[in-house]
Amino acid sequence: MAARGQMMARLARRDSDRPRDAATGHVTPRAARRRREIGKKGDAGRSGKKEGLEREWLTSPEKVRNLTVSRLCERRVITAVNGKLPGPTIWVREGDTLLVHVVNLSPYDITIHWHGVLQKQSGWADGPNMITQCPIRPGGSYTYRFNVSGQEGTLWWHAHTSFLRATVHGALIIRPRNHSFPFRQPHRQVPILLGEWWNADVGDLEKQAFLTGGGIVNISNAFTINGKPGHLYTRCKNHTYKLEVVAGKTYLLRIINSAVNSELFFKIAGHAFTVVAVDASYTKPYDTDVVVIAPGQTVDALMVTDAPSARYYMASQPYFSSLNGPPSFDSTTATAIVRYADADDAPPEMPRMPAFNDTPTAHRFYTNLTGLRRPGTPTVPLEAEEHMFVTVGLGVLACEPTQVVCNRSRGTLGASMNNVSFRFPTSMSLLEAHFSGFHEAEYQPDFPDHPPAMFDFTNNSLNTDPRLAPLLHTQRGTKVKKVKYNATVEMVLQNTAFVGTENHPLHLHGFNFFVLAQGFGNYNATTARSRYNLVDPQVRNTIGVPAGGWAVIRFVANNPGVWIMHCHLEQHVPLGLATVFVVEDGTTPDSILPPPPPDFPAC
Repeated sequence: MAARGQMMARLARRDSDRPRDAATGHVTPRAARRRREIGKKGDAGRSGKKEGLEREWLTSPEKVRNLTVSRLCERRVITAVNGKLPGPTIWVREGDTLLVHVVNLSPYDITIHWHGVLQKQSGWADGPNMITQCPIRPGGSYTYRFNVSGQEGTLWWHAHTSFLRATVHGALIIRPRNHSFPFRQPHRQVPILLGEWWNADVGDLEKQAFLTGGGIVNISNAFTINGKPGHLYTRCKNHTYKLEVVAGKTYLLRIINSAVNSELFFKIAGHAFTVVAVDASYTKPYDTDVVVIAPGQTVDALMVTDAPSARYYMASQPYFSSLNGPPSFDSTTATAIVRYADADDAPPEMPRMPAFNDTPTAHRFYTNLTGLRRPGTPTVPLEAEEHMFVTVGLGVLACEPTQVVCNRSRGTLGASMNNVSFRFPTSMSLLEAHFSGFHEAEYQPDFPDHPPAMFDFTNNSLNTDPRLAPLLHTQRGTKVKKVKYNATVEMVLQNTAFVGTENHPLHLHGFNFFVLAQGFGNYNATTARSRYNLVDPQVRNTIGVPAGGWAVIRFVANNPGVWIMHCHLEQHVPLGLATVFVVEDGTTPDSILPPPPPDFPAC
């Protein structure tokens, strides 16, 4: 197996806070050793805040090196960051400016995406490969510089090339600048990253899926909690994450689904949660004993340690939403241990998990969340200038010439939005093409606002009705949707039953959006609009479009640049389940895309 490398990261802070340990948030002298003042930066467009100093410090002094890890009794060399799996947690405060210096010593092209960061005036730092940048080549480097003003909560970072995010990922925690949460102050904040593990090389798996035309990557061998699979895997039981707690305290669990292809249920035996935020947007408190979380999403949940002093399993297992798709999936369960400080070593209690296909539980969780209205936070626009009806699902494509084992009479598995399978550019990133005026050669500004035909989207007979065969076959294209600055966009996202029906978690870069409504079956405007939540809708950057159903979102295009929207089931991205918004410049300095930084990677 080819050796894989890592990256180094630096962080520039806008206040005088001292650097914090990645795991605990406590001050660490070693992390502070290399701090240096690098200049001043104003707060244009953010009234009431003073100018601050940027300070650069090395998040980890560890030497960049290959990481050999042992999981499920097998040793593997993986791509990782600063010798860690998951990678280092970055703790910042609202308003900070980050400088993250990425050095690619692996043999693979790489980019890093800062998932959920709005990237106002910093679209060049968003990270998706060939959308906002060309990749960092082996031996190259790039400094991501961006601000986190106006955002608080749990976000994360991950590779945005190939399947590398399976092991190249970590938490990005944005704490309130005034140390004040809109809920009771927790005793401790704990990042919980839910992951997925393969014994095989994930890059090889992706290549195999492409060459054969099957499109579906082999199922994973295990799930993980903070990089470890836990006790239920029959071998190597020592690889288990443990959380020591004190009775009578409140813990803020910052839960991130960093899995590649799996939605997940999450529970802790003997304990309940109060959800207080999703995707770094506060919610009204929502009490539940189970968290449902799609890839890319985050959930902030308070847990009170009010159970008898003992040991308890936290557990993560898949939510398999497919109604008529492939029957095979990873049905294993990852575990970690919550241990009270004075507990004995009796076997931990296991939570009772939902059934793998428990869609009612998943839908109840997703739809019962509402946004917390606070002074100064955006409110949902009551009208929209742009209306889009977008079908989302799988399909069939003609085999590419390089798919040497593809069945050319049957075709290859594809995916699409409005019957367009997104084709990534190869010679120039879309953002660079947009900025430099070369867009005609790289993309077409004609992504359709509606599917080519209206039909019974969620009826399983779609796959056998010869009249609908043309809709099963999708077309490749680099098509984008152009939007004027500050326009309000409403999207109806309609799942289809072609090939297979499953929940598609769609992530929109560069924006948060309001989730107005969700439901099953075909979207009906007359009945759905009466259900729109225009008062306190949940705010997200990643929405799970229900299996055999629909969702309606609305956002304000107040961020000039090029922003991809794609399925966060990673295997669906190379199949084409994506589209791109090109938001035009406004008329004021803070509404115009600035030029790229000097070290911007070249193709």
